[in-house]
Amino acid sequence: MLSTELSSVYQTFTDAAGVLGNLFAFGLYLSPMSTFNRIIRNRSTEQFSGMPYIYGLLNCLICCWYGMPIVKSGIILVATVNSVGTVFQLVYLSIFISYAERAVKIRMLALLIAVFVIFASIVFVSLSCFDYNGRQLFVGYLSIASLIFMYGSPLIVINLVIKTKSVEFMPFNLSFATFLVSFSFTTYGVFKMDPFLYMPNGIGTLLAFVQLILYCHYNNSSKEDTDEEEEPLIAEYP
Repeated sequence: MLSTELSSVYQTFTDAAGVLGNLFAFGLYLSPMSTFNRIIRNRSTEQFSGMPYIYGLLNCLICCWYGMPIVKSGIILVATVNSVGTVFQLVYLSIFISYAERAVKIRMLALLIAVFVIFASIVFVSLSCFDYNGRQLFVGYLSIASLIFMYGSPLIVINLVIKTKSVEFMPFNLSFATFLVSFSFTTYGVFKMDPFLYMPNGIGTLLAFVQLILYCHYNNSSKEDTDEEEEPLIAEYP
């Protein structure tokens, strides 16, 4: 009886972590809305890059495939969150391509086709060349590589923040949402005893936490510098 109750509690916490991850991810997927509102308003992609959405689409497709029962049973919440992410990335890419210059439009369309070709190849190879256990390993390692690459991309921004001592290019909301999503799925992966989930998301949690620390440090430093600059004026004009 006790073991049944403990099992039920364990399953509840596991499901809660996965559901929270889905909810937090929805906020993360909405974060580029201001960028695309600007693109639509100005009818131009300006200097914005579409590459993060290409990487995001490929990552969502691979992770969605990993969460499918035919690859790994019992982690359907991984498939749901990444299927929603796939829709968001496709919408963002559609808008970006619509307003991009001709040369950029052609390049982005070629990359979009390449993403679907790569994903179709992954599906074909995983179904035709591997049994159930082998399929988990094959797609699992690909999802690890994809997630680490995605979570590692902010290292460029972290370096920029340290060099410029400014958080202008590292929005707090994006860093915080990334932390919540990666932490939730790290917890979900631990409960599911799935290293293909908790390893890359654990790295993502650490990197997002570093971003939050840097944001607090350099944001406070900027405020202190502003106060110091204004102090003589206050003293001069009481």
